[in-house]
Amino acid sequence: MRLTLILTALLTSSVMHASTLQHLVDASHRTPAEKARDEYRHPVETLQFFDVKKDMTVVEVWPGGGWYTSLLAPWLHDSGTFYAAHFPEDSDIAFYRRSVTQFKTRLAQHPDIYDHVRVTALAPPAYSVIAPAGTVDRVLTFRNVHNWAKAGKSEAVFASFYKALKPGGILGVVEHRAPEVRPLDRQIETGYMSEGYVIEQAQQAGFKLIGRSEINANPKDQANHPAGVWSLPPTLRLGDKDREKYQAIGESDRMTLKFIKPE
Repeated sequence: MRLTLILTALLTSSVMHASTLQHLVDASHRTPAEKARDEYRHPVETLQFFDVKKDMTVVEVWPGGGWYTSLLAPWLHDSGTFYAAHFPEDSDIAFYRRSVTQFKTRLAQHPDIYDHVRVTALAPPAYSVIAPAGTVDRVLTFRNVHNWAKAGKSEAVFASFYKALKPGGILGVVEHRAPEVRPLDRQIETGYMSEGYVIEQAQQAGFKLIGRSEINANPKDQANHPAGVWSLPPTLRLGDKDREKYQAIGESDRMTLKFIKPE
């Protein structure tokens, strides 16, 4: 037992003091299933593009099961501050309640890694404060914009990002990418949003676009599948129908956009 505790302490220490994001990507607290998605999500390159430093205050918005949390929480553990703006626990949507409960269960399973995570909620208008106003260096959201568009909440959500960030703070957005000519209702239906829509929502909130990256692009994905983005891995909503085809495409083509809150 004592040896197990010592080994656990050494492992946790090595995670906390990882000198690079790549060390965290390779760490044993991440599951094999999570690591299998690295080739599509490019976590090191993405977080470097958003210039996430160890001593920053960062909000991850709607973190789901905690895929990016498994990197951001230990990265910011010692010198920074990390907020996970999840679903409200009292949501009237059962999926939201289950999701945030599962997320908190995961945090509790690795207390030495996740003990500093500050869980807040985002579901405007009732929940719109993701962190104290003007205190945040980075707000990051991964593949969520289509949900806010569907709910008619995009304007309120981007406003909450703007309020939380410091002047000069960065908003980083990764989202499934639709052709620019696709109508908004079709974007929402398929889960693929146009860059124009995302940029418009950010600019209306006061942000300025300062960077685009093709880090998360997938030229194999033409964004025209029967069940939308959910036809592709990891969801594979069509089951065995054309499964090999969709697995060969891989995960969705994604935009990666960087915005600044002007000084």
